[in-house]
Amino acid sequence: MNSVPPRSTAVSAPRRVAAATLIGTTLEWYDFMLYGTASALIFGKQFFPSLSPAAGTLAAVSTFAVGFGARPIGGLLFGHFGDRFGRRTTLVVSLILMGVSSTLIGLLPTYASIGFWAPVLLVVLRLVQGVGLGGEGAGATVLSIEHAPPGRLNRYASFPQMGTPAGLILANAMFLGVSALLPDAAFQSWGWRIPFLFSVILVAVGLVVRLRVTESEEYAGLVRRGEISAFPLRDALRVGVTRLTLILCAAVATSAVVYIFVVFTLTYGAKALGFSRDFLLAGVIVAAVVWCATMPLWGALGDRIGTERVFLAGTAALLVWCAVYFPLLNTGNRVVAFVALLGMGVVLPISHSVGGIIIAELFPAAVRYSGTSLVVQISVILGGGLAPLVATALWSMGSGSGSAPVAWYIVAVCAISSISTYALFWVLPRPAGNSDRRTTTPEPAPVR
Repeated sequence: MNSVPPRSTAVSAPRRVAAATLIGTTLEWYDFMLYGTASALIFGKQFFPSLSPAAGTLAAVSTFAVGFGARPIGGLLFGHFGDRFGRRTTLVVSLILMGVSSTLIGLLPTYASIGFWAPVLLVVLRLVQGVGLGGEGAGATVLSIEHAPPGRLNRYASFPQMGTPAGLILANAMFLGVSALLPDAAFQSWGWRIPFLFSVILVAVGLVVRLRVTESEEYAGLVRRGEISAFPLRDALRVGVTRLTLILCAAVATSAVVYIFVVFTLTYGAKALGFSRDFLLAGVIVAAVVWCATMPLWGALGDRIGTERVFLAGTAALLVWCAVYFPLLNTGNRVVAFVALLGMGVVLPISHSVGGIIIAELFPAAVRYSGTSLVVQISVILGGGLAPLVATALWSMGSGSGSAPVAWYIVAVCAISSISTYALFWVLPRPAGNSDRRTTTPEPAPVR
């Protein structure tokens, strides 16, 4: 039986909901990005010491990719229960899963202490992280959209998206701060654990905020009218194979570029180009600040000129910048390399700010959580989950030297996304009966 607060208490102020989704996704991505940074800088030596440096790095990055394999499981579970019983509770559970798993990683013995079981337990905790995050991004976006006032959907939907760069800033700032305070030997030995243990405090704060959020009136209306879907994922698939395929391809580029930027850059910049860890982390942090700060601006532009136009412009901008990103890094000049990093912070928020809403708007409210989760998690696997692994493998195949194969790979991904975006919104006919939620507040469409 579905339980929804009375009408008088069911609607939270949009700004309060936006803040809650931002804080929650920031904490979730702090945990997730923390693992990505550690996999590039720490885990190879601590959990795979018997392998060569290159193989150890590849193995560590592979454990990062393992979490993406668990994300569809989390997306399907949380999407189902989010559509069946409400968005709020599922988002609280996802936050707890991420926080507990990250804290336990901070307490995990290394290979030197327990041998084979160290990497095994690391993979298990990484899987739990992936399940938790699988239910987070789509749910937070759906909650923000359903609380947003008419005409401001993109602006409010950009707030949970801001959690990605905000979490990246916190994760890298913690790593940078701890490594600056400790000698390198101490940081490599035990100091890397501190940022993971800090998750306990962040999750406690996130829970306090998130527990104060109520369900949207749109979802409450579904309950009152008895329009809750018994099998939301099945009903979500009714949008059609062609539309699902195109939106999956459209969403791939942003995910791939994000993880090339925040994970592979740290490995490549340090090992191939000789940049210091602190320089690379500082560059990523500054770029993430720009990325985070400009997302509401792009969201507001999406409300004015259209979500699809902003998203297409964003994928095109990613394609152009990815073509010059590695050549700029390869100069070995710190100033030029910093420009390359900062440029990522400029172009990434364009498509990222509206990426959640172009997916969520494909689905009616009764199946929105499940449908959005399905698309987001598969696109993240195809883009973000595989990108650092593919990039590392391509780089290693070239004896760890040239970046040309990596650059061609990421440019091709961006081209596929741009073409798919254009086909989805300018070639494929729009589905009949879709309301324009950017200017009105329609009754949610029933599942047929």
